[in-house]
Order: sequence, then structure tokens, then C-alpha cells
Amino acid sequence: EVQLVESGGGLVQAGGSLRLSCAASGFTFDDYAMSWFRQAPGKEREGVACISKNTGSTYYPDFMKGRFTISSDNAKNTVYLQIDSLKPEDTAVYYCAAGLLCRSPVDYWGQGTQVTVSS
Repeated sequence: EVQLVESGGGLVQAGGSLRLSCAASGFTFDDYAMSWFRQAPGKEREGVACISKNTGSTYYPDFMKGRFTISSDNAKNTVYLQIDSLKPEDTAVYYCAAGLLCRSPVDYWGQGTQVTVSS
């Protein structure tokens, strides 16, 4: 059974930091690119970061660069998202996802973890 289990979300004040974790199981972790998406209330889900395990390359939307850092521990089948200088507009449910490539359709989704940033 494929599982992507996110953790690390919570309530944090603006300006603070969080590190989200996603533990993967049930598929060959090294064969997949891992991504983070988020969905704010009333908005569409958007991609915020991706890491290609084959090359180690990371990808971020232009508007995300600088505050978000994705990393992967292949020995633990875990991917992380470090978010610094949090802003109220970062409030969203953050989802972990796996696809063959960073721009491929997502094959597997996690259940999401809530991040709430207070001003």
C-alpha cells in the first residue's frame, strides 16, 4: 500500500519557520520525484517545490524562491520542506506528492498537513 504521511504542520507566528516532513512507503522512493503542493482556503492547489532524486535538482515557482527549501533523505524515504519567514498568506494545507518527474502528473498524494500563520 502506497503511503505518503505528512507531519510538522501547526500554528506559527508570522516570521517563524517550520519544517514539514513526508514519510513515503509502498513504492520505490528513488524512482520518483517528490513535490510539495499547497491549497489555501478558496484557492486552487499550487506546486511550491519539487526535487528530482535522480539528479538532486530542485525546482521552485519564481514566487516561492528564497523562503522554501525542499530536501530529501533517501535512506529514510523522507522528503522535507523548510519554510522560513512565514507569512499569513502561507496559511494552507500542504500536501506531499510523488510523480515520475517534477513536471509529470502526480501518481500519489499525501493526506495533507495544515499550516496556519498568525499575524
